[in-house]
Amino acid sequence: MTQAHGGIRGWTADRKGVWSRLRLTSLRLRLVVVFALVALTAAVSASGIAYWLNREAVLTRTQDAVLRDFEQEMQNRAGALPANPSQDELQHTAGQMANSSQRFSVVLVAEDASGKTVYGNSGALNGFTVQDVPSSLRAAVSRRQPVTAANKYPYHLYWQRVTIHGSPCLVAGTKVIGGGPTGYMLKSLEPEAKDLNSLAWSLGIATGLGLVGSALLAQAAATTVLKPVQRLGVAARRLGEGRLDTRLRVSGTDELADLSRTFNNAAEALEKRVAEMAARDDASRRFVADMSHELRTPLTAITAVTEVLEDELEMGSGSVDPMIEPAVRLVVSETRRLNDLVENLMEVTRFDAGTARLVVDDVDVVDQLTACIDARAWLDAVDLDAERGIHARLDPRRLDVIMANLIGNALKHGGSPVRVAVRNTADAVVIEVRDHGPGIPEDVLPHVFDRFYKASASRPRSEGSGLGLSIALENAHIHGGEITAANSAEGGAVFTLRLPQDSSPLTEDADDAEDGDGGKAEGDA
Repeated sequence: MTQAHGGIRGWTADRKGVWSRLRLTSLRLRLVVVFALVALTAAVSASGIAYWLNREAVLTRTQDAVLRDFEQEMQNRAGALPANPSQDELQHTAGQMANSSQRFSVVLVAEDASGKTVYGNSGALNGFTVQDVPSSLRAAVSRRQPVTAANKYPYHLYWQRVTIHGSPCLVAGTKVIGGGPTGYMLKSLEPEAKDLNSLAWSLGIATGLGLVGSALLAQAAATTVLKPVQRLGVAARRLGEGRLDTRLRVSGTDELADLSRTFNNAAEALEKRVAEMAARDDASRRFVADMSHELRTPLTAITAVTEVLEDELEMGSGSVDPMIEPAVRLVVSETRRLNDLVENLMEVTRFDAGTARLVVDDVDVVDQLTACIDARAWLDAVDLDAERGIHARLDPRRLDVIMANLIGNALKHGGSPVRVAVRNTADAVVIEVRDHGPGIPEDVLPHVFDRFYKASASRPRSEGSGLGLSIALENAHIHGGEITAANSAEGGAVFTLRLPQDSSPLTEDADDAEDGDGGKAEGDA
């Protein structure tokens, strides 16, 4: 059964391959059709001309032989009759004339001694009579013409091709010069017609064979011409897929070879340019990573000192001079901000390097959101609209980072109360964060997730680093999810987080789990 299915699939694939090569818009089919049309036109024209020439040659040859024989018989036999022959004499002479080499039928017309018109018929071809002769031909034969220097005889031989009883025939007539009977001749052209029909069939068969041959030649020519084009298309697709080392084999000096060389040159230049950009990008990422790591050690010491100073300020023991207290608070605040920036830069570096990993666990989404809000003392400012019991396999730490950034951004720029709604779909968990602020300007919406982007040029400096929403989006992407930003019709901005219910269960490296916290909560949109 499996082999049968495999055979059916193979046959179907072959059919699809043939149809793909001969689809109506393909260059191959157009070439074959053009070749076939040109060949058909040439073959039909050549066959038509050949048939016409052969037809005229055959009919003219037969016609000349018959007319020459008839004219000779009229001179030799009909001219030997008396001026007023009897019907028997006409009948006998007509029979003799019909026995000539051309085997035609004869009718002789004359006047006997009493002035009565008498007829002599050879009796062939269903009884050939004068009534079978066209009236125009009889009138031309009987018409006496004046004898001049240009016209030596008063009567001439006339002929006409007619169809009698469905058969093509040659009819001719003349009058004996010097007085004598008028003779009419009927010759069947049926044998010649059969020969011409055979010729027509032969030419038709030759035209069909020529058409088939031209189609085969067109197919071969199309294959020869289009094979380099197909190779170029395959190479272009590979290049588009990122295989920048793709090259074409160049042979010959024609236009297709020049096109292949141009493609190779373009691919080589593109590969070199991409390599240079990748090297610069790697150097930039290494610089950021190295700088972040180098800053962590002095930042740790500075943070410890600022925490001591902050404790002194909070205790109010008077050990800190009131004159420098504002400066101390500024140092504490900026140190905390610098520490968050370094942590965020390290997380961005991990995302760019592709080393960020998920630590997936079965998470109660509502409990996780409640813990995130409670840990940051946002319970009074956030309205959580969700039913418990919504579970998903997610990285709880990264979900906390995402929600902290989205809710913090809404509180900072949109104002409270912030409404967080959670709903469960067939294959995803959807979380909406909506504020009641003025919303996001339309020209800012496409850039809210850009790194270091500030929505207002009038506030280029804020408490955040400009990386919060970008890190939130990267954490959503690593889950296989997405975050979108929009403005609500009722006012305010709406951020929608969509995460799959079961993310890929990849284990995070020990170093990443220890060093990276998935970013800090910010709000810099």
